[in-house]
Amino acid sequence: MSDLSRSRRLRQAGESFASPTHLDASDPTATAELTAFVDYIRVEKGLAANSIASYARDLEEFARFLRRRGRPVARVDREDIRSFLASLYRRGLSARSAARHLVSLRNFFKFLLKEGRLKTDPTEEIEAPRVGQRLPKYMTEDEVDALLQQPDLSTPLGLRDKAMLELLYATGVRVSELIGLSWSDLEINLGVLRCRGKGSKERLIPVGKSALRAIEAYVQRGRPALAKGRETPFLFLNPRGQGLSRVGFWKLIVRYGRAAGILTDITPHELRHSFATHLLERGADLRSIQLMLGHSDISTTQIYTHVVKERLKQIYREHHPRA
Repeated sequence: MSDLSRSRRLRQAGESFASPTHLDASDPTATAELTAFVDYIRVEKGLAANSIASYARDLEEFARFLRRRGRPVARVDREDIRSFLASLYRRGLSARSAARHLVSLRNFFKFLLKEGRLKTDPTEEIEAPRVGQRLPKYMTEDEVDALLQQPDLSTPLGLRDKAMLELLYATGVRVSELIGLSWSDLEINLGVLRCRGKGSKERLIPVGKSALRAIEAYVQRGRPALAKGRETPFLFLNPRGQGLSRVGFWKLIVRYGRAAGILTDITPHELRHSFATHLLERGADLRSIQLMLGHSDISTTQIYTHVVKERLKQIYREHHPRA
């Protein structure tokens, strides 16, 4: 697609052609190519805002590296890529972070090839850094039960927090998806949540009775007190009647975790991992879990099989007389 066509698409979408990356306009290595790529992944690929920001950060870092070397993007070769990755290690970044940077570069140069701006891809034959498998942290069922008992149901905020925690554990949604929910996303009678995830992809997730009861109690007795008569599309509101922020929810889950006697600070993502792990432990199939989590590739979901295997090994070591 030409730049003119892309610009027209942006105007039709109500977007500015200016990139959200704050690139230095005086830097020839960081203007047209990076701006075009960011616009491409935002408009044509439909990536989520967090993913776009991650790509932008990685590529801005690469652009600064090229500027120090006096290398325009059109002349980048494999040695430049290797030197850039080496510079990340010298700064103390992990192999996982370096691997993420390389993924950003691969997609960027693949785009430039597609657009005819380059003839060869300098990331070809560059081996990805070896990243050790890191198993996701999750909570035990007892810890989840203790956490869900913490909100004070005599207050509007307590009703809200109870509903959010129950829904997060019942569906495994991401925190960004949770705080962005509107009332119309929930089909109470059917017990189904309509969720828009990464890339604006929509999926349907069953919601258990416990979560539905908590949401109904919040909507009837908590939300009106927070909304104060104001119209707002968000289901979960802060004390000012506005949508809750990610940081706001992060803080409250840490506070409730401490109140529940959980020794480490928990995160919203740990409830998502707990949702998947507990389903798998009770016999759910990976494909169903993949659909509910919104993973585009089942290999991402397969990490939970390793979690369950490690859990079984731990139980065996703790309870078998000859372990």
